[in-house]
Amino acid sequence: MTQTAHGVEFTRQPSENPKSAEERAAILANPGFGNYFTDHTAVVDYSVDADGNGGWHDARIEPYGPIVLDPSAAVFHYGQEIFEGLKAYRHADGSVWTFRPEANAARLNKSARRLALPELPAEYFLAAIRELVAADKDWVPSGDGEALYLRPFMIATEAFLGVRAAREVSFRVIASPAGNYFGGELKPVSIWISRHYARAGRGGTGDAKCGGNYAASLIAQQEAEANGCKQVLFLDQANDNAVEELGGMNVFFVMKDGSLATPALTGTILEGVTRMSVIQVAKDMGREVAERKITLDEWRDGVASGEITEVFACGTAAVITPIGVLKDDTEFIGSEDAKAGEVTMAIRERLLGIQTGAEPDTHGWLTRLA
Repeated sequence: MTQTAHGVEFTRQPSENPKSAEERAAILANPGFGNYFTDHTAVVDYSVDADGNGGWHDARIEPYGPIVLDPSAAVFHYGQEIFEGLKAYRHADGSVWTFRPEANAARLNKSARRLALPELPAEYFLAAIRELVAADKDWVPSGDGEALYLRPFMIATEAFLGVRAAREVSFRVIASPAGNYFGGELKPVSIWISRHYARAGRGGTGDAKCGGNYAASLIAQQEAEANGCKQVLFLDQANDNAVEELGGMNVFFVMKDGSLATPALTGTILEGVTRMSVIQVAKDMGREVAERKITLDEWRDGVASGEITEVFACGTAAVITPIGVLKDDTEFIGSEDAKAGEVTMAIRERLLGIQTGAEPDTHGWLTRLA
């Protein structure tokens, strides 16, 4: 069967062994994050012919399952891989919508350029997520704060060990029902300061969403978990310990005068879709937002003096999460008894309200999928 979305034709191969309604209901009752996956996946392949002409082809929905790759596939040896993350939300009328997918499509291509991968036309990106959600719409949860997490990714599949950009690539989308990223009731989290590791360097891949950045952060994340923290904070130690970002989220500060501040994008920080949305929502609420250099010293002194009243992290998976404590062996900034701040929660509720259809979408950020 062939379906057309955004001008792109997708063939559909339905799964012969989809989860039953009972199995799916049991999963949706407690989905966690990234633990379960829907019945299908979207795939579009890319290849270069003998004349050097490349193109995307064979767009399809197929059963979710293992990917068969040659052991010499370039993704295994040279790390040519990028990905995105966005969510599909079920609104009160049962329809399913996603949030700012065009921004994710644009960022995927920015990452592709940096990793020497082919750019994917936005219509393919949008069609892939629409077709996948249409096939698996019963997997979209409807509980408070729940969504279907969509993970588009691109990998180099060519079987070749020469050091060059791959000529065969696969773009895919998988989907996973998601609850609260940190689990349980929303409350301020503790963050560990990474003193020994950097997430990215100038001229590197810090502003690309590629697996290598996250692989490099895992040892610091393990250190954080060993010290009772949920996430790790990376600093630019060559720039006055300027705050960069967490392992997978951007950081915001609420100042005493009600304004917000967040680290400026310098090429080493990922430009989060949630980050840019928080900036706009805050401005819509009449708050000034500064994108600038923020140091660890300013964080410490600002909390102590009361100049900084709230700190929160944001990202697609967790949306907005308040930060209670920042610490390491020598630092302890904040309070373990901290409550989620009023400004943090107001912005979170407004943003979630737009995503779930409870608040008006004045910026045209929502796209209906099913």
